[in-house]
Amino acid sequence: MNFYVMTLFPEMIEREVQSSILGRAGQNGLLSIEAVNIRDYTKDKHKKVDDYPYGGGAGMLMQAQPVYDCCLAVREKIDGKRGKGAGEKAKVVYLTPQGKTFHQGMAREFAQEEDIIFLCGHYEGIDERVLEEIVTDYVSIGDYILTGGELPALVMIDAIARLVPGVLNNETSADVETFYNGLLEYPQYSRPEQWKEKEVPGILLSGDHKKVAQWRLEQSEMRTKEWRPDLYEKYLCRKNLIEKLINKNKVLYADMWECLQVDKGEILYDGEEGAVVWNREDKLVMIAAFRKEGAEKILGYMPEHVEELQVILHQEFLLPLMEKRYRITEKLMCKRAAYNRKNPLPLPKEIEIRQLDISYAKEILSHYHLGTEEYMKERLSSGCMFGAFVEGKMAGFMGMHTEGSLGMLEVYEEYRRQGIAESLESYMINICLSKGMLPYGDIVIGNEPSFRLQRKLGMKVTKEIFYWVVAFSPLL
Repeated sequence: MNFYVMTLFPEMIEREVQSSILGRAGQNGLLSIEAVNIRDYTKDKHKKVDDYPYGGGAGMLMQAQPVYDCCLAVREKIDGKRGKGAGEKAKVVYLTPQGKTFHQGMAREFAQEEDIIFLCGHYEGIDERVLEEIVTDYVSIGDYILTGGELPALVMIDAIARLVPGVLNNETSADVETFYNGLLEYPQYSRPEQWKEKEVPGILLSGDHKKVAQWRLEQSEMRTKEWRPDLYEKYLCRKNLIEKLINKNKVLYADMWECLQVDKGEILYDGEEGAVVWNREDKLVMIAAFRKEGAEKILGYMPEHVEELQVILHQEFLLPLMEKRYRITEKLMCKRAAYNRKNPLPLPKEIEIRQLDISYAKEILSHYHLGTEEYMKERLSSGCMFGAFVEGKMAGFMGMHTEGSLGMLEVYEEYRRQGIAESLESYMINICLSKGMLPYGDIVIGNEPSFRLQRKLGMKVTKEIFYWVVAFSPLL
């Protein structure tokens, strides 16, 4: 991942990103952070980049020309790395108190990008005309005023970078810390066991991982309720819907409650008729209708102002209702399989499973044709694809989709009927179990070999049929 910071004070950025986690990630080639001096692009012989604002007022305003030319230079640099047009697609984030307030969900969305350009203002701001020309996102880190955008840019870079696979030494760190599940983090303790007559809670010394996890959840809930009642109220809404979905059908609604559990889902509707959950990051809508009556009402809570959507319709009778409202361009009829057991599956020693990186993109795309090139590269970059190797050669691969389901399973023809598929899926199931997730996948109706594999692995297959569809709003 590459960050570019357009600034009048590049030394502020360069000094901060050379140390700690960001510095190590840069040295390991996981990300790059480049400060670009806007002053280098002014046409003024005195290197002036500001002037008085029209209409009067206090202070000086950054001029449009040097900002615009600086942005063009950064875009050209991105084009040189990724190909023509890549720079134009990069997000340009202007740090301003007028922007949307930065939060963890926004950090996750930005972490999906390959290149992000930050624009740091100074003085009384920047000429509005260049902002209209280049900026894609206006972001604030809080309701207070700073002297420039450099500190907010560093805050955002730190929050986004730690979500890039491999940046954190402990890959579970980003999964369990504050805000990941919508709760504040539980209290932490280290040696010695007693300090100033204060002791470490006994439960943390018990060695009972289940009790420790429960204690930490309770502490997070208590702390959030006391310190951030606004977050706690949202958490209760998610928790109540999660419990309802699990009680209705744990496997069928796995996508919905797992999305809510990790705080990636926004509840658009929760009522007696059903529920609508919006995964904004992946542009995925999940709809559950608990009864046929009122299903029309549920569809009225679809996200607005979004042209293209992926939609999971958990009941068959929702499809014709959806087709009345949207133009459906793709649809897949599926059943869901889930591994409800707690014990990990055994893995054969003769088949080696490795995490794949972006260097395998060409090989994977030559065998797997259901995902776009952009999507498959994103999955590889996110560390969510794994390959099976026999005598050093890749024999097949499998991965995890953005919404959490297992899939993209492909075994090369010469290696079929050798247990490769079973090994890959067993490995993926074990990864899910280690992260406290429910391993599940969606199987297209008619794919009998996949159904046989799921049953062989002990997966529970739903009786219910549901639809994956791609829908376009006729109003946009």
